[in-house]
Amino acid sequence: MFYREASQYKTSYGTDQQVFPILQDRVGFLGLMAIAFVVIPVVGNDYWFNGLLIPFLILALATLGLNILTGFAGQISLGSAGFMGVGAFAAYNFALRIDGLPILASFVLGSMCAAVIGALFGLACLRIKDFYLIVATLGSQFFIEWALTKFGWLTNYSSSGVISAQKIVILGVTFDSPLRRYLLVLAIVTVMALAAKNMMRGAFGRSCMAVRDMDVAAAVIGIRIFRVKLAAFVVSSFYCGMAGALWAFAYVGTVDPEAFGLERSLQILFMAIIGGLGSIMGSFLGAAFIMLLPIFMNLVGSTVSGKAIDTSVVANVEQVVYGVLIIWLLVVEPGGLVRLWQIGKEKLRLWPFPR
Repeated sequence: MFYREASQYKTSYGTDQQVFPILQDRVGFLGLMAIAFVVIPVVGNDYWFNGLLIPFLILALATLGLNILTGFAGQISLGSAGFMGVGAFAAYNFALRIDGLPILASFVLGSMCAAVIGALFGLACLRIKDFYLIVATLGSQFFIEWALTKFGWLTNYSSSGVISAQKIVILGVTFDSPLRRYLLVLAIVTVMALAAKNMMRGAFGRSCMAVRDMDVAAAVIGIRIFRVKLAAFVVSSFYCGMAGALWAFAYVGTVDPEAFGLERSLQILFMAIIGGLGSIMGSFLGAAFIMLLPIFMNLVGSTVSGKAIDTSVVANVEQVVYGVLIIWLLVVEPGGLVRLWQIGKEKLRLWPFPR
């Protein structure tokens, strides 16, 4: 009743190929954007922006990059955080060594450097798959971590290896407040998410899904498997590189190799699995779940016990919950949280009639 598509006729190719072809989806997206760009900046506070919304958006962007490679193209990777580190350090060095370079241009160039590194490792991974591909991408993670700490030029020869990121100045406006940095990150993530959704609906996305489902059959119908896999590595690394640049400049304010370790790669992988592989929305649902779970657990624990729970206990319980939830989703609902959302929409189409 609430989600029926009756009388929504497609009278042209343009209307049939819209990013959101259903009226309810368009209204819902516009409403969500109005809340994100208008309502939250009015009612939110610095804790919301710094502690929740900015890291959520950045991690959702990194998860989206991994989803393009793993969920759509079927190439498992454990090197997402490494490519985030490449994007962060490259953006820092572009802003440092090229006078007058706009900060957004340094973000784009840093992301392109991450895409180049992703292409290099993608070339080495084109003829392997499954467990061997996991080991190869894990090797890329360790190699990038090693390179970021051993080459002093990348850190401007800082003795500690931790360097302060430059201020974000765009058209004379300094993004020094949490609200401004939130709006900047939100705008970038929105544009890149829409671009990814449009990309996955096109020839590239269909080729990725064909390679993921059965690469031999994809080769038979004329899809160039190596080119598709390599392009997936490039696009995924670009998205992760942009997420790394935003993480360093708009969130923590420092460029630190330890922020892009293996634990971060595993966290991004958990977000993709829990949210739903092969889904743009799943990247955001998974990131929201991982970000809100510690807060929910702390709230429940403090309510039951009457005092705040030790952060180390919360962290350990988080890992247990992540593991149990991933196993449960893989067994019961491999589609993740986004599949539950799709089931809910199907029920709304038929409500109030039983199915």
